[in-house]
Amino acid sequence: MIKKWTPKHREVAFKKYSRVVEKVDFELPNGNITDFYLYSEKPAVAVVALTPENQVIMVRQYRPGPDEVFLELPGGYVDPGEDRLTAGLRELREETGYTSEHGKHVATLYDSAYSTMQRSVVVATDCVLSHDQDLDENEDCEVVLVSVPEFLEILRSGHNTDIEVGYRALDHLGLLEPTF
Repeated sequence: MIKKWTPKHREVAFKKYSRVVEKVDFELPNGNITDFYLYSEKPAVAVVALTPENQVIMVRQYRPGPDEVFLELPGGYVDPGEDRLTAGLRELREETGYTSEHGKHVATLYDSAYSTMQRSVVVATDCVLSHDQDLDENEDCEVVLVSVPEFLEILRSGHNTDIEVGYRALDHLGLLEPTF
């Protein structure tokens, strides 16, 4: 039977902006002690937003990890005390200028096996352009509208950092077709 490991010691190895890397020493069920480096991050949200014409609202932006420009979903961190739906709709408005009266928090997903981040999936429909972008000082993105089939191709290509969010949202919307 698989058992949880016991954390024995925890220390911050790196901290900058909202990124924290912790070195955690775990005692395994066999008694061995081993260390892991874990990303300790705030909750985040990503939004699959559709216009009344079923165009997916995306943002083209540079991603420093892969060192590439990607078409991404609007999103960001959840502010303290903010619920995930509100955060998603706020990020949508700030990054794209689009707003929606029809938003729903669909799911919360883990970012990776070595991260504490939980990324929430928000779906917004009937989105309309009602504001200018209101980007943070470290954001630089261009709004791009794509069809649902184009969005699926983007997800399939692997050139996106919110692939699981995209698939989960399309499943919720009933826009995934079985391929078997």
